[in-house]
Amino acid sequence: MNKSQARVRASWLGSVPYREAWDLQAALVRELREGAGQDTLLLLEHPHVFTLGKAAAPDHVLWDEKELARRRVEVVWSDRGGEATYHGQGQLVGYPVVDLVHLDLTIPKYLERLERSLIDYLGELGIDSVPGEPGFTGVWRNGEKLAAIGIKLSRSVVSHGFALNLTTDLGYFDGIIPCGHPDRRPTSVQTVTGRRIDTKTAAEAYAGHFASVLGVGVDWVPAASIREVKGTPVRT
Repeated sequence: MNKSQARVRASWLGSVPYREAWDLQAALVRELREGAGQDTLLLLEHPHVFTLGKAAAPDHVLWDEKELARRRVEVVWSDRGGEATYHGQGQLVGYPVVDLVHLDLTIPKYLERLERSLIDYLGELGIDSVPGEPGFTGVWRNGEKLAAIGIKLSRSVVSHGFALNLTTDLGYFDGIIPCGHPDRRPTSVQTVTGRRIDTKTAAEAYAGHFASVLGVGVDWVPAASIREVKGTPVRT
């Protein structure tokens, strides 16, 4: 397939608990692997949660159970790559669930373009940012991280994605060792520019950069049509 002809459906899901979004991604991955699904860009935000990827260690969470409960932070071990990160209100989370064969991309090229799509969106906001140095995936400004990236590969299908700090309360990052690097601190669009950007507004604007950089068309669909994907597991 010529990647210029590829179409990706996009949907704004609003605030979604981490485990629910994880299950939805798993169902979308399964459909793509079975040849029955569609490439999809999920855009959302999460309630307070620390997620730990495959390279994380328990001591990457610095707050004890009492402090976690006081701040209403869930802790979830995830199947994505990477270490510990934080998700919460005021942070745009993007989960592209796409088959790289459809996009004619390798994993390194996909990661490079995912970073570039975020850099281009931040440029629209007047922020100069750069991709991470080797070993520091994500998007950075003056040594501080604006966006974290962590993905999972299932055959040729990728899931998970990025988290971009817009108006994020950066104090929550004090509860973890972010991405395993205690000396590398996060920042946010609000901290850099003083602007408060609504997460949904950011999602709508970002999708255009995702389309441009990955060379795809984007078709917006209602959240309900995404949530109804067959085979979504139910966690208890």
